[in-house]
Amino acid sequence: MLDTYLLKELVTFAQAGTLAQTARLLNVTQPTVTRGLQKLESELGVTLFDRQPNRLSLTATGKLAANEAATLLQAQQLAVNRIHNFDASQRVLKVGAILPGPLAVLHHFAAELPQNVTLLPLVDTATPAENLLNSEYSLLFTNQPVVDSRIENQLVGTERLAVNLNQFMFQANQSTITFAELNNLSFVVLSDIGPWRDIIQQQIPKAKFFYQKEQDALREITQYSDFPYFSTNISQLDDNFVAQSTTHNRICLPITDETAQMPIYANYLRSNQAQVASIVSKLKSVWPV
Repeated sequence: MLDTYLLKELVTFAQAGTLAQTARLLNVTQPTVTRGLQKLESELGVTLFDRQPNRLSLTATGKLAANEAATLLQAQQLAVNRIHNFDASQRVLKVGAILPGPLAVLHHFAAELPQNVTLLPLVDTATPAENLLNSEYSLLFTNQPVVDSRIENQLVGTERLAVNLNQFMFQANQSTITFAELNNLSFVVLSDIGPWRDIIQQQIPKAKFFYQKEQDALREITQYSDFPYFSTNISQLDDNFVAQSTTHNRICLPITDETAQMPIYANYLRSNQAQVASIVSKLKSVWPV
């Protein structure tokens, strides 16, 4: 079994290129690094270094060994992270989502959730299965089911997009609207809206979007301007959403396009089904139509 610190010395040397810089990066003396690399070379029984006067460099075998060492160190760190995350998951149920709707509903009903539930900030992840398998989340809400034999999914409900238009706009006389009818308009939009951002940009390509990082800024702009803004059937339960009292001159029109109807899935490890069942059940029971 190779010592971790020897592997770290080899990887650091491959990155730094010199013994002196390696020693500085590892906060040890240069003789300590030299002895460590010699020990690693001896334990492996191969030549890792090309030794020239005043110069030490990796052989082809040394470069391969450095790459393998980096892979081993990364795997070791991932294992440590999984262990810590799993240990934490036994005490705290970490709930996350890639879009704000489910979290908004859960925040609204937070007092009715188990005390060990922690609602985490919105996550932008390309590896939801890995996030669940590594116990980074006990429960993760997405707009597509996470596919893995160790992960279970439940359809919680559908989030339906709508647009809020000034009552004097000619489109406001309709009962519904389509994306095509919104082209060429300018919208004020909250920045962190997950996959909804890509959808509105793709479906209304000629529109202009003025993104706001803070809910307060969005509220101010919608109160003192006529810019249209988006909402969903979840907005009525979102405690941070623009208050209706500040938007009395707006007409809310459902958007009928299929892409404006987003299914929401609860994803969790099959082994965690009993732990998250009450949260999923609560969300399904209060989900707005």
